[in-house]
Amino acid sequence: MTWVEVENVTIDIPVIDSHSVSLKTRVASALRGLGGSPRVKPTRQIIRALEGVSFRLMEGDRVGLIGKNGSGKTTLLRVLAGIFEPIEGLVRLCGRTSSVLDLTFGIDMEATGIENVYLRGYALGMTKKMIRTLEPEIVEFTELGQRLQHPVRTYSAGMVLRLAFSISLMSPHEIMLIDEVIGVGDASFIGKARAMLANTLAQSRIVVVASHSIDLIEEMCNKAIYLRDGRIIKFGPVADVVSTFKGEIAAASH
Repeated sequence: MTWVEVENVTIDIPVIDSHSVSLKTRVASALRGLGGSPRVKPTRQIIRALEGVSFRLMEGDRVGLIGKNGSGKTTLLRVLAGIFEPIEGLVRLCGRTSSVLDLTFGIDMEATGIENVYLRGYALGMTKKMIRTLEPEIVEFTELGQRLQHPVRTYSAGMVLRLAFSISLMSPHEIMLIDEVIGVGDASFIGKARAMLANTLAQSRIVVVASHSIDLIEEMCNKAIYLRDGRIIKFGPVADVVSTFKGEIAAASH
């Protein structure tokens, strides 16, 4: 049985004001030159990215995360992926997880494409045997051919994304986490990527996807979570949640 349980999760993200640090550093350096020795501390702020978030997902759930920019969608995906640790609350997952979030995660720009198949596979928790089994399929899907023998630093941005996207989608999993990333090359490859994504989602036991495309959410998902300012406004059947979201957007525009 595969499931996801999030209970009263709160996330704070520290932000350093780099402009302030730079200015203060220059002033401090000037004062030290005059014989002073002030201690300069960078300006540090805390952003509450999620607050009191709770929900439970079971096998068969395809959940869309909707909300405006800064509402907490990507943060929630990173919590589920184990990248961010809550300051309060608990996250429990039963099932192997794969994510299509940061497509450059685990990529070594100095290594070759084929070496990166293994490096990214290891980063996603795969064994060498598992990667070797999937290697021919990954190589074929990327359409990079002999370029896979060259260092990734020689690739275009689109080629890097093709490589990373291919490995992420083909890694074995029960739970799939996806941020909005279908922009991985020319039109023909995007069509191929969408087809692979649809096949991957059909085989996943639980899917959580964040997207600004409401049409995509309605097409892919049976449930949705509407986030605003890091809080869940509504969680339930996708049609009901989308209706609430569109209603609030319409009301705000008048």
